[in-house]
Amino acid sequence: MSIWKGNRYQAALEYGSHIVKNDILNMMLSDEKKAFTKNCIPLYQEYYPEILEEIKGTAKGMSVDWENIATFLFSMYCFDVQNRCSSFAFYDNGKTVLGKNSDFLTFIENIWDSVYYDIEGGYRFVGNTTAWTEIEDGMNEWGLGVALTFVYPTKIDYGLNGGMLLRYILEKCQNTQQAIQAIQKLPIASAQTITIADKKGEIALVECNCEKVIVTIPPKNKKAVFATNHFVSKEMYSYQYKGEDDCYSHRRWQTLQKAFEYENKYTIQYAMDLLSGKKGFLCQYDRQKGMDTIWSVIYDLTENKMYRTKGNPSKKDFEQYNCF
Repeated sequence: MSIWKGNRYQAALEYGSHIVKNDILNMMLSDEKKAFTKNCIPLYQEYYPEILEEIKGTAKGMSVDWENIATFLFSMYCFDVQNRCSSFAFYDNGKTVLGKNSDFLTFIENIWDSVYYDIEGGYRFVGNTTAWTEIEDGMNEWGLGVALTFVYPTKIDYGLNGGMLLRYILEKCQNTQQAIQAIQKLPIASAQTITIADKKGEIALVECNCEKVIVTIPPKNKKAVFATNHFVSKEMYSYQYKGEDDCYSHRRWQTLQKAFEYENKYTIQYAMDLLSGKKGFLCQYDRQKGMDTIWSVIYDLTENKMYRTKGNPSKKDFEQYNCF
């Protein structure tokens, strides 16, 4: 686990000095991405200037151009379509739980990171990322949890991508309503769903892209929300990717639908069983095709605990962490 503490720039500088330089960063930069990033930077300056400070610190530590780091981070989820995930949140018997499987190409196994942030000017949080600075799932000190699932973009625009939206929420929001309000006010670059839950049991699913934000809050007789890698609301259907579902997004969504339609009692163990594939197809990938669940995580937002596997949860045990 990487630990970021104290002054933002200095923490980023130290982190950057330990990053092993390789060709992956340069391979993922293109003129199109660089032009896109130049138009995003003014929006980050307006809405999230401190993240630029962090990127500059990381770049200084790596001895690379900070705009190259920004291009790598800001273009994520807008151009590259290699990440697939499943997420859910439920509230039952006084406990709020957020769960996620993060499914990627297997080379990410040697790159992804679990992080702890205690940076000046932001709330403390834990999370997971396939890069750095951007966050794909996490929980902060207020018991607010968020999880990202990528959706193939049919439209993009200048703004914050999914990973930066989650980072913003974890640093600045205390509860589900504040998280929703943040998403509604921020310029959005990419297409995604964001599963949100807080310590008080407020859960929501946000489907959003650069043009529209749709919020689903379950009725009182429903205790769960869930998402995979496609939109399900009728309002977002026109933005649906019409190509092949090569990541089993609909099949995984059906597993989650059945899991929360026919079961009435939800626990941490139930979340583990679901993520491990014991309730249907969710993580049973053929590794020979270069795809697998890279990590699986459960956030107990009531108790500020995290349960995580380093690898496919059908083969690895969940380890418990007391976070705050």
